[in-house]
Amino acid sequence: MSTILKKTELASKIWQIEVEAPRIAEKALPGHFVVVMADAFGERVPLTIADFDRQAGTITLVMMVVGASSLKLSRLEEGDEFYALIGPLGHPSEIKPLDRVVMVAGGVGAAPIFPIARAYQQQGTEVVTVQGARSADLLFWTDRLASVSVEHVITTDDGSAGRRGLVTEPLAEQLAADSEKRIGGVYAIGPTPMMKFCAKTTEPFCVPTVVSLNSIMIDGTGMCGGCRVTVAKKTLFTCVDGPEFDGHQVDWDSLMSRQRTYHTQEGFAFGRMLAEPAPLNENILLRQNEEV
Repeated sequence: MSTILKKTELASKIWQIEVEAPRIAEKALPGHFVVVMADAFGERVPLTIADFDRQAGTITLVMMVVGASSLKLSRLEEGDEFYALIGPLGHPSEIKPLDRVVMVAGGVGAAPIFPIARAYQQQGTEVVTVQGARSADLLFWTDRLASVSVEHVITTDDGSAGRRGLVTEPLAEQLAADSEKRIGGVYAIGPTPMMKFCAKTTEPFCVPTVVSLNSIMIDGTGMCGGCRVTVAKKTLFTCVDGPEFDGHQVDWDSLMSRQRTYHTQEGFAFGRMLAEPAPLNENILLRQNEEV
């Protein structure tokens, strides 16, 4: 059962989806992800679990429409079902007994970083959140992040909300001002270039930095090898070894190169779907045909 109970547009092309998934909600922890399929012909899309309610038996997913598969998912409506929903997958976040931690979220990264920040706040760790976006209209969950933080900093590229600039600037300021070395860790989740430069910002301060990688993925169980990444000069798999890794050990150039592998094909598929939208949801009919 994976019925969409509620669908909300948080910002331009960013959707929050509450899904009935009691078995996943029962086991979900911060850092876990799921793999979803909109229909039998769709790609398997990995999405980090942004929130979960064990009592209600629901999980919350947040996604941004960036291509054909995410567009297809965004066209599902309340009452529809995902064709497939698998999870929870990956290793959960390791919530360490730290005095103070800095959480850096870029764009849609605000969603997966929230349950991690909440877990730290609930154990008594001081949480500082730095949330960035290209512009004010792409910010969401600012109240949620602020509610689990002793300090919440907002940045936008164009200065339309918070301070103008990049998230690496307040991150560097937090580290430079930490004369007592209370900051025991940094988490960075967002676009790959942002995570790369967050890791480069923290490296001179020798502060452990965790990043959550979003690589090409198919099955989510380590069989296909599509999500391989190079960490500490070793080949690892995002789905079974991650998705969180030591940001100082990731081969960022290799990762970004792999993420561009199907850029042309993805653009073609996206354009075709925009021009010729498919039926919204034929999953019930497909299942009936399969049973016959």
